[in-house]
Amino acid sequence: MKTKKTTTLTALTLTALALTLVFASCAERSPSGYILEFPEVPAAWVYLLGEPHWRLEWINPEGQKQTADYPPAGNGKIEGIEIEIPITWTNPVTAWPYWPGFNLPPNTFKPAGVLFPFDTNGNYLDLTWEAGPDTVFFWELALASSENTVRNPANFDWPRFRELFKSETMNEAVRQDPWLVNWRSLAERTIASNFDRRRIVPEAVQLREFSVPKVTWYSTSPFAEPVAFTDEEPQFFPVRPGLNIWISTEGILRVNGNSWVFSAWK
Repeated sequence: MKTKKTTTLTALTLTALALTLVFASCAERSPSGYILEFPEVPAAWVYLLGEPHWRLEWINPEGQKQTADYPPAGNGKIEGIEIEIPITWTNPVTAWPYWPGFNLPPNTFKPAGVLFPFDTNGNYLDLTWEAGPDTVFFWELALASSENTVRNPANFDWPRFRELFKSETMNEAVRQDPWLVNWRSLAERTIASNFDRRRIVPEAVQLREFSVPKVTWYSTSPFAEPVAFTDEEPQFFPVRPGLNIWISTEGILRVNGNSWVFSAWK
């Protein structure tokens, strides 16, 4: 399937500035075109919200962050999207699913991703949910490195980093759901004082009860187990700092700090 492509350069954003600084020392930027293979979207998301729109983020041949938005395919997975990336260093491609009709913009649900060159298949880049955290950590490292170009995230030991998630010594909860980690905080601490695997731990959560329908609720992480309740038990949700969202057959629950809103389906 071919879709009309809308591309926006964001060179003036902080992240793009950081990437420009990080890759300024790379003399060669040999670009190459790759076709993206999108992952299967979690069935619960599609059932409750429909097929998502996608926002892509990648590093273009000039070493800047580039974005493009694509509507749902309408008949299954999106196909035929090709991007051009530099092939002389490690770099990420991030794909954020979003549903504008439900006021669920990009950066709300967790993304899929590709880490070049590790996720290539010929001239295809295989987007996976497992690589989503890797790409977000890369962007956060780049942002935190904006004033320290010596710490180039392209030079980070990504194969070794990925192996950590296969090790039984890794925190079990993080192995099951990497989105429990605060990747921004980890990136900032890594740039300030080197990488330490002992920091890869779940962010603190607070169990909170909300007066919402006692049904099964699904979070924004493709790895998270659904939260289900019966009539006989209280409804405790694991709330993390920042915005928390759950969806169900009854509506959407949004929680941010001490504020929460339940929006029932109309």
